[in-house]
Amino acid sequence: MGFEKNNKASSSSHVLQIPREDTPLLSKNQHLSSPSKTFANVFIAIVGAGVLGLPYTFKRTGWLMGALMLFSVAFLTYHCMMLLVLSRRKIDPHFKNFQITSFGDLGFAVCGNVGRFAVDAMIVLSQAGFCISYMIFIANTLAYCFKISKMLVIWSCFPFQLGLNSIATLTHLAPLSIFADVVELGAMGVVMVEDVMIYVKTSHVLETFGGFSVFFYGLGVSVYAFEGVGMVLPLEAETKDKEKFGKVLGLSMGLISLMYGAFGLLGYFAFGEETKDIITTNLGQGWLSSLVQIGLCINLFFTFPLMMNPVYEVVERRFCEGRYCVWLRWIVVLAVTFVALLVPNFADFLSLVGSSVCIILGFVLPALFHLIVFKDELKWYGLACDGAIILMAAVLSLYGTYSSMLEIFGEKA
Repeated sequence: MGFEKNNKASSSSHVLQIPREDTPLLSKNQHLSSPSKTFANVFIAIVGAGVLGLPYTFKRTGWLMGALMLFSVAFLTYHCMMLLVLSRRKIDPHFKNFQITSFGDLGFAVCGNVGRFAVDAMIVLSQAGFCISYMIFIANTLAYCFKISKMLVIWSCFPFQLGLNSIATLTHLAPLSIFADVVELGAMGVVMVEDVMIYVKTSHVLETFGGFSVFFYGLGVSVYAFEGVGMVLPLEAETKDKEKFGKVLGLSMGLISLMYGAFGLLGYFAFGEETKDIITTNLGQGWLSSLVQIGLCINLFFTFPLMMNPVYEVVERRFCEGRYCVWLRWIVVLAVTFVALLVPNFADFLSLVGSSVCIILGFVLPALFHLIVFKDELKWYGLACDGAIILMAAVLSLYGTYSSMLEIFGEKA
C-alpha cells in the first residue's frame, strides 16, 4: 500500500525536540481517559459559541428545515470523525517511529507534506475564524449592554489578549478552560429557561421552511456549531478503551445535537421574527440578562487563547522551527482583531467560516484520506460514499462561501 516506511526525521529523540513537517504535534499521553472522561472531553471540544447563532439561523431557515439540517450535519460530522479514526488505525502500525496523534499527522502520513499543509491551512483558518467570531460576539454584546462603541470594546480587549496569548503552555490555561465551560453551560441553561417562560406568554407566527435561498446559510452555521473535528484523533489516542470510542463519540454527538436543537428551537419559538443574530440580546436590559451576557463574554474572552493554540503550533513550527515566539503570536492576535473590526454580523460570519474552511476540514479531508487509505479494500458502494461526500462537500463549500459573502456585504444571495 505504500505505507510501510520508517520516518528518518523522527527516529531520534534529539531530532524531535524541534517539530518539523513530520513531527506529531502531541506527545504520547501516559494518562489514558476512561469512557466518562472521554465523553466529557468530546463535549468540551465540540460545544462552542456557534450555538448562540442557532435561534437566528432557525428564524432564517424555518424551524423544521433548520432542525433537519442540524441533525443531518451532526450525523455526517460523526461519520467523518470515524473515518479519521479508522484511517489512523489502519496506517498507524506501518509507521514504526512516527505516532499519528493529530489530524495534521494523519495528513502527513497519507499525503506527505501536501497533506500536512492542507490540514494546517484549514486549522489555522478555522481556529482563527472561531476567535474572530468570539471578538464579534464580545463587541456586539458589551456594546449592547453598556451602550458603547464596538470598536472601543475590541481595542480594549486587545492588550489583555496579547498577555493571555503570550502564555506558552496549555497547562497554565487549563483552569481558564474549565471556568469558561462551566460559565457557558450555565448561561445556556438560563437562556433556555427564559425562552420557555417567554414562549408560554406569547404567540408568534413561525416559519417552517425558509426556502432554498437560505439553505447554504443554515448549513454553514450548523457545520460551525460542530467545531471539534480537529480534536477527534488526539481524544481517541488518549482513550483507554479504544473499542468503545465510537460509541462514546456517537453518544456525545447525539446529546449535543439534542441540546443544540432545543436551544435553537426554544430561542426562535420565544421571539419569532424578532430573534436577533445573538440570542442573548433578545433578553432585554434586566440584571439577569446582563449577567448572562457578561458571563458569556467572559467565557469567550478566556476561550480565545485556547482556540488560538493550534494556530500557534502551526505558525511556530513553520516559521520558528517550533520555538515559542511571542512576537509572532502578537502579530496573529492583531490580524484577528482587525478582521473582527471589519465583520458586522455574528451569525453571518459563523455561516462564512462554517461554509468555507469547516466543510473542507470536517468533510472533504476526512473522506479523501479514508478513500486513499482504503482504496484497495473498499467495495463500490464504499468508494461511492467517500466520493459523494467529497464532491458534495466541495460544491456546498464553494456555493456556501459565495452565498455567505453576499450576506456579509449586504446583498441578497
